[in-house]
Amino acid sequence: LGIVEQEPFLFSSTIRENISYGVEGEVGTEAMEAAAKTAAIHDTIAALPQGYDTLVGEKGVTLSGGEKQRLAIARALLKDPRILILDDSTSSVDTETEAQIRQALERLMEGRTSFLIAHRIQSLIRADLILVFERGRIVERGSHRTLMQEGTIYRRIYELQTRLEAQIEEGIPSG
Repeated sequence: LGIVEQEPFLFSSTIRENISYGVEGEVGTEAMEAAAKTAAIHDTIAALPQGYDTLVGEKGVTLSGGEKQRLAIARALLKDPRILILDDSTSSVDTETEAQIRQALERLMEGRTSFLIAHRIQSLIRADLILVFERGRIVERGSHRTLMQEGTIYRRIYELQTRLEAQIEEGIPSG
């Protein structure tokens, strides 16, 4: 089981130890760097004075929210789990980094059972089944295509997010 949470837990140890936590056997430098590159965090780590041997502090206080999430994604990549749970795992990264990570996660999800909990619809578009919750109840279910044709809440959220992203890219105020 691999889990990437919105607020991942990191230990007061090195980046290397945090990424390899829970992975059976010894993790080689090549495998660790490959996982970090796929999670779009390798360049950030490499720029640190001590690289992968940098201490992150209690709960990763020396890292941003997005950096913590990308370390957790690298950990999940190394673990290579049969079941993967992604709980808003890209909520603390910008849309460009999210797109890079989404590509990595799509490769990671192939051939395994994956659960995605997300607020950004772009993260869900390729899902086989999307469940839309309102007040703790499932109110819509289906693929992206089905929900865009038949759904109301999903379609409304998608259109709003798409419009906001376009405005941000163009630099137009949303008000």
